[in-house]
Amino acid sequence: MKILVICSEQNIEEFKLKFNTGHECRFETDYDFEEDLSTFDCVFDFFIGDSPEQFEIFSVYEGLNLFVNAPKISLAELAYYQEELNCNLYGFNGLPTFLNRDILEVSTLNDKAQSGLADLCKKLNTDFEMVVDRVGMVTPRIIFMIINEAFYTLQEGTASKEAIDTGMKLGTNYPFGPFEWCKKIGINNVYEVLEALYDDTKEERYKICPLLKKEYLSQVSH
Repeated sequence: MKILVICSEQNIEEFKLKFNTGHECRFETDYDFEEDLSTFDCVFDFFIGDSPEQFEIFSVYEGLNLFVNAPKISLAELAYYQEELNCNLYGFNGLPTFLNRDILEVSTLNDKAQSGLADLCKKLNTDFEMVVDRVGMVTPRIIFMIINEAFYTLQEGTASKEAIDTGMKLGTNYPFGPFEWCKKIGINNVYEVLEALYDDTKEERYKICPLLKKEYLSQVSH
């Protein structure tokens, strides 16, 4: 397959690990490219959650298979402001550490896109799991809620970061502890997805811990 991937340098490495055979991939690190997108079998856009205004670049292409990194924004919200939507729109979980797994986490906007998903994922050589088109998807909701609770535990002085990480790995067999995982994912992604989740649901479990917010703000200010 001929694939256009719009992503960061970090995303490139993980994308290559996930889709490492039989594909012709072109990588772009911003939207400043000139190309007829109809020449690509599909496009993966990792930036759309932070730059939803760029969606109009793709939406006019009839039949374009567009995968957008969707934990921060729902497909319904993304499509709402478009006068026309001709592409086949899919959401995927492209946050760092979540892409290179056996199963691709995917949402769809409508039945038309869903009908072609199985064949498309077969060509991409990946298994997939359909999830509801909601902010946070599934895995980020679970992991980021755990990370948020870990920050509350640290804030209360109950345990150190190292102890919490060790306890999580031993108790749940997760590959990383919550603070390790937060660092790998990027605290900006954790904070921004939790913020979007709370705005969407108003559920207290997604209310951001003050300590997590403090660490996020200290990072983005530098």
